[in-house]
Amino acid sequence: MELIKQEVSQDRYIEIPEEVQDVYRIWRPTPLVRAYRLEKALDTPAKIFFKFEDVSPAGSHKPNTAVPQAYYNKKEGIKRISTETGAGQWGSALAFAGSVFGIEIMVYMVKVSYEQKPYRRIMMETWGAKCVPSPSNLTKTGRDMLAKDPDCAGSLGLAISEAVEDAVSRDDTHYSLGSVLNHVLLHQTIIGEEAQKQMEKADCYPDIIVGCVGGGSNAGGLITPFLKDKLAGKKPRLRVILVEPASCPTLTKGPYAYDFGDMAMMTPLLKMYTLGHGFMPPPVHAGGLRYHGMSPIISHLYKLGLVEARAVNQLETFDAGVQFARTEGFISAPETNHAIRVGIDEALKCKESGEAKTILIGHSGHGLVDMSSYQAYLSGKLTNYEYPEELVKKALADLPKVGA
Repeated sequence: MELIKQEVSQDRYIEIPEEVQDVYRIWRPTPLVRAYRLEKALDTPAKIFFKFEDVSPAGSHKPNTAVPQAYYNKKEGIKRISTETGAGQWGSALAFAGSVFGIEIMVYMVKVSYEQKPYRRIMMETWGAKCVPSPSNLTKTGRDMLAKDPDCAGSLGLAISEAVEDAVSRDDTHYSLGSVLNHVLLHQTIIGEEAQKQMEKADCYPDIIVGCVGGGSNAGGLITPFLKDKLAGKKPRLRVILVEPASCPTLTKGPYAYDFGDMAMMTPLLKMYTLGHGFMPPPVHAGGLRYHGMSPIISHLYKLGLVEARAVNQLETFDAGVQFARTEGFISAPETNHAIRVGIDEALKCKESGEAKTILIGHSGHGLVDMSSYQAYLSGKLTNYEYPEELVKKALADLPKVGA
């Protein structure tokens, strides 16, 4: 109930409970790093910073919301939480949070990522969670999909349906979502609030902020405190660029419409940019960005023209990720590589123009359990996926018929 209240709250700020802050202290504040070596390699006058969320126990930004969600459920006496996960970052974060507060965690992991990233499952199991590939035979939704397509690679929309079905079938279980919704982005604003104070210490303010988007939580958490300055007229020229896969281009190709957040149409309708709740995205390695919809908050900001969107191909993101690793040393998640790609592109534009802009990149997580993805790239076996226009058209034809 507390999360539902936060979802619809009109308050500007909501206090972080001391019990949540105590867990946050394990890894927060996260570092803000100046990418001097990358700047030198690019020969750019731009200043490049990255907000480094990799230092959390799960290796990403996801525990910022997993911890409070587990805490509020614990306070209500909930014994078990079901959820979905794409690349496994959310599932592992909730598994960690469940271990902190003594809650059983059940994770439905998108099948293609379950197979590509086996060590994410091991992380979840180490923290005591159970993880199964989706579609599974544990739910009617999963069984129906397997009967229709035994080789189905899965999608976040499908995994959400399985997790919701799991939750509504049991009295001891609540469902938890790791992105998209308002309360999730609220929890993630700790990223941007910290980054603002750290940028002040560096005597800098970003001209451009870049974040990757699937559902929109890590980028939303980074950008919204800064956008408050833009809306107040303090930084009217601030640019925000949101980066998504070219094979699942929700913002750049999808309509702004009411749609379900899951394939089986069990969630409430959300006003968002969408490729259709029935869309099955291609199996790119950035599993956390394979989602048909976008956060209503992010969608609204994009509709108002306050943020930009850009779609990039898989190969060019890994080009950027490897360049980042060979200069800054850190191996980034495939999702994060999308933000790095556009951050590098903007720095190269500064090289051409001679402008010394300040660029802030949201570094949402590490890629240390994504080495099969890097192996595919380094061996020349990684491919791009075309935008499946016909599949999207088919999915969009099934949008719910509601008013504007």
